Amino acid sequence: MRKKPNILVIMADQFRGDALSCMGHPDVKTPYLDTLASRGVLFENAYSACPSCIAARAGFHTGLKPENHKRVGYEDGIAWKYPHTIASEIRKAGYYANASGKMHVHPLRNLIGFDHVDLHDGYLHAARFQSIPYRESQKNADDYYHWLRCCLGADADVIDTGLECNSWVARPWCYDEKYHPTNWVTDRAADFLRWKDPDKPFFLYASYLKPHPPLDPPEYYYNMYMGMDLRMPAVGNWEDEEAFKASPVLFDSKTGPKDKFEIKQMLAGYYGLITHLDHQIGKLIQALVEAQEYDNTIIIFTADHGEELGDHHLFRKSRAYEGSGHIPLIISAPEALIPGIKRGSRCRAVVELMDIMPTVLDLAGAKCPPVDGHSLKGLLTDPDGRVRDHLHGEHSYGPLSSHWIVTEHDKYIWNSESGKEEYFNLDTDPRELEEVSDANPVRVSELRATLIKELENRKEGFVKDGRLVPGAPYPPYLK
Repeated sequence: MRKKPNILVIMADQFRGDALSCMGHPDVKTPYLDTLASRGVLFENAYSACPSCIAARAGFHTGLKPENHKRVGYEDGIAWKYPHTIASEIRKAGYYANASGKMHVHPLRNLIGFDHVDLHDGYLHAARFQSIPYRESQKNADDYYHWLRCCLGADADVIDTGLECNSWVARPWCYDEKYHPTNWVTDRAADFLRWKDPDKPFFLYASYLKPHPPLDPPEYYYNMYMGMDLRMPAVGNWEDEEAFKASPVLFDSKTGPKDKFEIKQMLAGYYGLITHLDHQIGKLIQALVEAQEYDNTIIIFTADHGEELGDHHLFRKSRAYEGSGHIPLIISAPEALIPGIKRGSRCRAVVELMDIMPTVLDLAGAKCPPVDGHSLKGLLTDPDGRVRDHLHGEHSYGPLSSHWIVTEHDKYIWNSESGKEEYFNLDTDPRELEEVSDANPVRVSELRATLIKELENRKEGFVKDGRLVPGAPYPPYLK
């Protein structure tokens, strides 16, 4: 056995924190992820501090909070120029850093410190417009699209199903399962195990697009959930029912579908993508076994953010609610690699994507540059420990912009355009069915004071004279 362990980070896109069998979900089946949890530590309170693709991934790759990596909302086309990334730093410790799948950086072929990238970003509007230079067009720069056309013809595309990449409309994948992007990421990651340097430890980043829409699982997985009696989305006592009923039916709306059958199709599509992904993770585990690397590999599973999936009549992400911000996190390893690891345990500590970089570097014995995140290595042997008492989350989202404070027990939300406050007791109400700010004025005041402290030095002007000020300019990228 080498002195240094291999490290495999599996990242899903738009994967809810509760959508795991081991988290008690009544419908979703995830046997391979449950296996990883049983041989590692399951973090029950993992969050994405800025829950949309680019900003969340910036936090993961740099170990910085949104205020410091500057991406506090969604905006394409801004170059990634960070002096330190998880890949660049682990390479300094002698690791080969390889990535397969979604990066969502700019420019598209920016390696951000990796030795090699097999790229598939999913459908990105900003990289497919006719005005985009050929070099930056997904039709040239994305490896999966190039491969798919080589296999199925020059016009083959992921949107041949008729589905859009932010849509709740669902149907089965229209080609053979082997052509699905989830299978492609698995195959590229597994093939790395064939050609890797056998005498060098590796950092392998398997970054899956799914279960991000299009909601297009292979037919087997779609039918599996269409045949089940599925739990319906969470709708609380604080929803604006009239506004939802009056909203137009749009295939890519920020609200979910209204028709009950379409709701079931949405759930079946999303859950089908998750179980398909889970089975492909099983294939990747088998590849590690056959390469005789499974027992020398630490595996981390997480996601960039969640999916509202009809909760509170919402769809997509970017908001402060659990469906959007709560993410899965599992760190799994043999005890020989992490002596004293409490395998099969659960940790209640509030953790975030920025913690993964210092954790990985700590596990690899690599030096970590100054970051905002905390190494979680100590929590693997002491799951009752803590690295913070609260997390500040945020997202620039026009009139839906918000900041929030979340703890192990509760959540306070400040909508920064309107000034509206919301409070949820997550211990008794994990699906946020009851907004109880009026019944908890003291606790709301405490968490408001915590948010004021987080925001008081921000240039946007969220705080004045010790009070929160709604309506401050809040661009998605801080210059």
